[in-house]
Amino acid sequence: MGCRNPEKAAVALEAVKKVAADAAPEAMPLDLADLDDVRACAQRLTDKLDPLDVLMNNAGVMAIPHQRTKQGFEMQFGTNHLGHFALTGLLLPILRQAHAPRVVTVSSVVHRRGGSASTTGRGRGTRGGSPISSSKLAHLLFTSELQRRAAAAGADLLAVAAHPGYAATNLSSGLATVYRLGARLSDRLFAQSDRMGALPQLYAATMPDVGATTTGGPTASCSGVAGRRGWAAAARHVTAAQLFASGRQREANGHHLHW
Repeated sequence: MGCRNPEKAAVALEAVKKVAADAAPEAMPLDLADLDDVRACAQRLTDKLDPLDVLMNNAGVMAIPHQRTKQGFEMQFGTNHLGHFALTGLLLPILRQAHAPRVVTVSSVVHRRGGSASTTGRGRGTRGGSPISSSKLAHLLFTSELQRRAAAAGADLLAVAAHPGYAATNLSSGLATVYRLGARLSDRLFAQSDRMGALPQLYAATMPDVGATTTGGPTASCSGVAGRRGWAAAARHVTAAQLFASGRQREANGHHLHW
């Protein structure tokens, strides 16, 4: 378990140990907002693991005050996407050593509002939901391209995007007080539990009906209306061409992709 906060990592580790049925879980220091730390973590994992069967890219921050990562990127885009992008690339050698490895990256339906945030946070789209929406759009583009390249190389690696639906987690903790209270009320009325929200990731990592196509990476989502709640299920494939087409439509409406 890659964790930035040692105290929270210790609590999570003990909780997982109580239900772990096979190998004992371990916590590994990892700060996705620091690419030097990402590289160091990848090296520790490479030295320790042979092979790596599944990489679960599921860290995220949202609606925080404007900040930058150590390398100067906008914090939400840098943490959510660039850190995962670098980690995946650095771990590809040990992923390739596994039989049918999978890279699961957690995206969201909010990718539909993505595309207006720059990687540095300059210009439009540096506040509110734009950076996280853009990071989730980048996740889907990354998943589609990783799958395309794996297929072209004849690798049996499967890149999958997972959408957790509307799950009640602590992602809204960075909001201003009045919005945070509203988010908590919405969580109680409309959201599903964090346990249910984790199921699409597990489905994407393990189920045999999640398969790649020649045009893009597969997805897993919740089976309810608009994928917002319900049991996990395989979802429709989203191709890079479709995502770029939606990006071009946003550009025509006055929004621009800056990556």
